[in-house]
Amino acid sequence: MAKAKAKSLGKIAKLKKAATIPPARRAKRPAGSKKVDLKYIPWSSVPLEDLNPLFQRQFVVGEDIMVARVLMKKGCIVPLHSHYNEQVTYILEGALKFWIDGKEIVIHAGEVLTIPRDMPHKAEALEDTVDLDIFNPPRADWINKTDKYLRKSK
Repeated sequence: MAKAKAKSLGKIAKLKKAATIPPARRAKRPAGSKKVDLKYIPWSSVPLEDLNPLFQRQFVVGEDIMVARVLMKKGCIVPLHSHYNEQVTYILEGALKFWIDGKEIVIHAGEVLTIPRDMPHKAEALEDTVDLDIFNPPRADWINKTDKYLRKSK
């Protein structure tokens, strides 16, 4: 009886452990898929890209995710746009006002906004702002520099 109980508890422990690992992480990579290398990239080594007089950015791309460090001067407008990519915006310094889903939302340093894919949104820097934008999957238009909506004067 004790052996059966111990075996049952062992199975429960394994199931609990497996349940804490997301399914994508539990799955093995397909045969023949390329191994992804670990990267250590200081922001100081990533070129700062000037898109317009009030908007600069840097970004790093992983296999399925992109993180961008975005610097906006007060008054910078990110025009209304949408994209296939899910987005998480975390404000490091400053504040952004978003027009999204029929609402005006102001996010300040230390706050996060999640934007579902294909949801139109616009933003304005209420003060000089630094934010981190995380995208899944990576933004092809940013990588290929076809993001014309950002490459205009103020």
